[in-house]
This record gives sequence, structure tokens and C-alpha cells, in this order.
Amino acid sequence: MHQLIDEASRAVGVELTELQRQQFARYAELLMEWNQKFNLTAIANPEGIATKHFADSLTLVPVLARLAAEHAKPITTVLDLGTGAGFPGLPLKIALPHLQVTLMDSTGKKVMFCQTVIDTLKLSGIRAVNGRAEEAAHDLQHREQYDLVVARAVAPLATLVEYLLPFVRVGGLCVAMKGSDAEVELSQAQGAIAKLGGAVLALHTIQLPSTQDKRAFIAIQKNSSTKTQYPRQGGGPRNKPLR
Repeated sequence: MHQLIDEASRAVGVELTELQRQQFARYAELLMEWNQKFNLTAIANPEGIATKHFADSLTLVPVLARLAAEHAKPITTVLDLGTGAGFPGLPLKIALPHLQVTLMDSTGKKVMFCQTVIDTLKLSGIRAVNGRAEEAAHDLQHREQYDLVVARAVAPLATLVEYLLPFVRVGGLCVAMKGSDAEVELSQAQGAIAKLGGAVLALHTIQLPSTQDKRAFIAIQKNSSTKTQYPRQGGGPRNKPLR
């Protein structure tokens, strides 16, 4: 597993220390153990975990470095919304230990798993929170408190930005990790982004190593405070996306 992790991380431009390799290997072991009891992820073999979970998450590392350099704004506090089994937030924390990371998911067993990984790896500066975006984004503990909010494969972008942007501080960023249809989703979400106080910064695309999968990163800057009625509750963002 160590070799798979090392090859996958290097393929996306991330060099790991021996401690980080060990942490990723233990994370993979826990994921495979828990997946026998709970349906945490459909991808649970060592090769898939290394490439489609770890490497996929780590593709954010060079993207974040570029965004921070281009906008001369440090990224310290990070929220991973809809984290599931910890992706991309846990790999980001392992690779970039200085980050203060919050993992949030509405499914209790997934939050329990994330907390088990945090405890087992003895990670500090990271927490796992059980919560729904529609509710947590109206809590002052979370609203407009994060330098960066990330999400991977949570919802169509026009819906997703209504979940993400209320958590982002003014001047901060959100990054949506998307697939090959990112440009179409972005064109459909322009109105929602503007209404929520955001503006598109960039769209970066890469291909995951050893796969045919393409990954796109849509980076949005928060230029003004999000109006207090957003995100709408009762399924509004999903049932009637902003235009």
C-alpha cells in the first residue's frame, strides 16, 4: 500500500514524508475495515483508494498553492462539506498539517468514521461535525468563518454554490471538484454565484493518474456577504436552483 500511495501522490505533484505515507496507509486500512460493515464508499480496493480517493483529493494541493499565491491570501481554515469518508479534507490535512480543517457530513456513521481516523492518526487541528449544510450555514459558528470551502461530487454546481458560499468568509474561496461536464455546470450556475456574493476565479482541469477520469476545479471568490436567506431550507437549493 505504501508504494501505491507514493506513486499516486507523486503523479499529482505531491511528495510525502515517511510519516505521511504511514498515515495514508493506516487511513486506507481503516477505510477497508469499516467498509466491510458500513457502505462508506463504492471504491474500497487498495488501488482504487490510492488513486480515486487519495490522489484525487491531493490534486487540490497544487491548485490551492496556486490560488493562494495568485491572490496573496493565506488559506488556513478549511471546511470540507459533504466529506463522506473524509475526502478531500482528510488527505489535505495529512499533506498540509498546518491547515485547520472541519469535516462536515449529514450521515452520522461517516462522521464517526472520520473521527476514528482523526483519533487513530492522532491528528490535531481537525474536527468531524455531523450537520446539514442548510442548517449549519445559518449557525454563526460556521457562517462566513472559513478561508476555503471545498466539496467533491456533492450536487450540481448551481445547487452546490448555495451550500458552499454561505460558509466562506468575504475574501475567501470555495472550490468545487467536478468532472468532465464542469464547463456546462459553470455556465448554468453563473446567476446563482452572483446572487450569493461570489465571482468565478478559474477553472482548472487535470486527468487523474492511471485512469481515464478527468477532474475539474471551479474556484470561486467570495466578494460580498451572502444574504441571510441563503441557503434556503426545505430542499430549496436542490428543488429550485438559483438562476
